[in-house]
Amino acid sequence: MSSDLLLVLGLLAVVVTLFIVNRPRMDVVALLVILFLPLSGILTVEQALAGFSDPNVVLIAALFVIGEGLVRTGVAYRIGEWMSERAGRSEARLLVLLMVAVAGLGSVMSSTGVVAIFIPVVLSIAARLKLSPSRLMMPLSFAGLISGMLSLVATPPNVVVHGELVRHGLPGFTFFSFTPFGGVILVLGIGYMLLTRHWLRGDVRKDGRPESRRTLLDLVVDYKLGGRERRLRIRPHSPLIGHTLGELELRTRHGANVVGIERQHKFTTRVIAADSGTVLHQGDVLLLDLFANHDDLRSLCQSMQLEPLRLKAAYFIDQSQEIGMAEVSLPPGSALIGKNVLQLAFRSRYGLNVVGLRRDRTAVEGQLVEEKLRLGDTLLVIGPWKAVRQLQAEPQDFIVLSLPAEIDQVAPARARAPYALMSLAVMVVLMVSAAVPNVIAALIGCLLMGAGRCIDMNSAYRAIHWQSLVLIVGMLPFALALQQTGGIDLAVTGLVDLLGDAGPTAILACLFILTALIGLFISNTATAVLMAPVAISTAQQLGMSPYPFAMTVALAASAAFMTPVSSPVNTLVLGPGHYRFADFVRVGVPFTLLVIGVSLVMVPWYYGM
Repeated sequence: MSSDLLLVLGLLAVVVTLFIVNRPRMDVVALLVILFLPLSGILTVEQALAGFSDPNVVLIAALFVIGEGLVRTGVAYRIGEWMSERAGRSEARLLVLLMVAVAGLGSVMSSTGVVAIFIPVVLSIAARLKLSPSRLMMPLSFAGLISGMLSLVATPPNVVVHGELVRHGLPGFTFFSFTPFGGVILVLGIGYMLLTRHWLRGDVRKDGRPESRRTLLDLVVDYKLGGRERRLRIRPHSPLIGHTLGELELRTRHGANVVGIERQHKFTTRVIAADSGTVLHQGDVLLLDLFANHDDLRSLCQSMQLEPLRLKAAYFIDQSQEIGMAEVSLPPGSALIGKNVLQLAFRSRYGLNVVGLRRDRTAVEGQLVEEKLRLGDTLLVIGPWKAVRQLQAEPQDFIVLSLPAEIDQVAPARARAPYALMSLAVMVVLMVSAAVPNVIAALIGCLLMGAGRCIDMNSAYRAIHWQSLVLIVGMLPFALALQQTGGIDLAVTGLVDLLGDAGPTAILACLFILTALIGLFISNTATAVLMAPVAISTAQQLGMSPYPFAMTVALAASAAFMTPVSSPVNTLVLGPGHYRFADFVRVGVPFTLLVIGVSLVMVPWYYGM
């Protein structure tokens, strides 16, 4: 064993230890690797920096942008809404739809991003069905992990293994090479979670909502808005048609506060802002905050030719993609103190309506129009999310106290969803047809996203997870250093000598288990960088096809089911699901063994070993 190899192995041990303790950050460790290898003379500067020009690094960055485009246009959130409607009140149907939706989306965008999007959706559904979120959060995370086994672009380790095949002068994997294995594992995962969800009984609040950040529903309860919401459609001969909200003075005359207007737009219904200059049309649906008993409401509908419609959710929270809320307080010296709510002119100034008032932590009920404001009062305002965000730039007379959790799931480019889907479809078709290299297909998809205004440049740069890219860039030369110093050959020789007589299936099993175990302690991307050359070199030494060996490593890199810290996907659901470490061990270890068994049967059969 040469001194250079001993140095590289020592560095590997240090790097793995730093990854485990997460001090310093993984991307910093990767940069230190890039710095150390040329200084030690093991690699040249060009070799150490070659990862920055690797096409797969650019491909992964482009995929982050594609995923952000799907988030900003609300595609993922709309799938969640559709899933909620289809599931009804059936927990089993909900679990199946949830896992299929998450896995499907995760196959073309970041699984971590998909799970983050679906957590509030699942919490909302769990509250509606009076289910413990713990029965749904782990299926959510498992589906996110399985999504990495469904396509080439689903997770960075797949791209890393594909790139290693190309570096060995072999054709890489195709877009759907992973799909047969991931599809079977997804079906088994759904069946497994249907059987084992009864094991998951986290301690949660009775209403099923998280205890930390408040939601729109929390604000509705705190300000006692329930029972005031109305949906009224403007009939053909209504006297409201053709007039602006400012002209009608509905709040002053009838106590009716228009918080939004549903209006047909081509083939969809959109919620538009209700400002003083908005002209009302026939067929518009007014979303009203209205203090009125049954007789008063009937009288208003008759005089104004309005048709009452069914409410879809408490105080319009079903419109959370369009309508938002915020709490604001009055600091000392505010010019608003002493004025009544009507004099604030919140609608004309900020495009928002005041619908709630809390004084001494108690909601003030009844009409708020003439209520004079005092120091320390807290107001609840409602309106378009864009206007809600802009409040934070108006600190003179009030302070924005809090924004509800739903603001994180708002799609600012919701109307551009068709363009996002078209861009995604073009990218997938180009990849599947192999008309252009994968990285070019992804870049074309990014440019189409930008041309369709699904994403802007600032959002695109923010969407890229630079820590993951730097990690890959730093670990790629590490794999080269192991190869040049004989470390890869040493690992391959040891593996073949130990298990060569047992047959290729035993070696595949060893590769799977070793990859999965290493992935418990360090990033699955870094694991793939280290294990992919070992797998391919092992196959070449045995004189066998490298594809089943490479596929085994890729599948194992996504099999991070056993602990809550083995993947960011698991960590995300740990809090909302109120899980303990043992919950993942109890549910994840048997499923990992099941995945190993399926992989060891399917991979050799599929590749004809």
